[in-house]
Amino acid sequence: MKRLRRLGVCVAAIALLSACATKPVEVDYSAYKQSRPRSILIMPPANLSPDVAAGYSVMSVSTLPLAESGYYVMPVTLTSETFKQNGITVAEDAQALSIAKLREIFGADAALYMSVTKYGTSYRVLDSVVEVRLSAKLVDLRTGGTLWQGSSFASSAENSNNNGGLIGMLVSAAVNQIVHNLADHGHDMADRASVRLLYAGRAGGLLYGPYSPKYGTD
Repeated sequence: MKRLRRLGVCVAAIALLSACATKPVEVDYSAYKQSRPRSILIMPPANLSPDVAAGYSVMSVSTLPLAESGYYVMPVTLTSETFKQNGITVAEDAQALSIAKLREIFGADAALYMSVTKYGTSYRVLDSVVEVRLSAKLVDLRTGGTLWQGSSFASSAENSNNNGGLIGMLVSAAVNQIVHNLADHGHDMADRASVRLLYAGRAGGLLYGPYSPKYGTD
């Protein structure tokens, strides 16, 4: 009987911990809803990965999810060229500019600051995977307040399902290494990670913008 009681207590504790672990993170959207930005400036992402192309790759795939979420997005080519014409070629220098200066130059309501913390191929004992990890925050260029923060992750291993034993794993590893070397799978994973990070409508994500038919429903 005592063992049964102990087992019951353990089961209840596990169930409680599981419920706590799966409870969605609550996000305070009060400042976001009060600001309701219409236009967003995508800042050059800070690249903390060893791949020099990571920042450009992430920046190039960030426009579509924001635009389809209902925002006017400042053209990233124009943004990059404007920074270059003013002698700013490093993402960290661009992100260090004052919000007043950004507002004056670009006229956007908000700026998206991103960091690439992981980008590229990670080699393992019997395989190699391409991984991208992003973090971002949306800042109101009129007040300087942070409206939203989020992060995302994408990996080429998500869809792998190798049941061929050791030989199958070795063959798969060889094929993956060749494919990863020939194709820019980092860019593909950057695209997937940006979709997860920047599309409105997901739990803890961005709100729908004013050009979306779902504006004001979240």
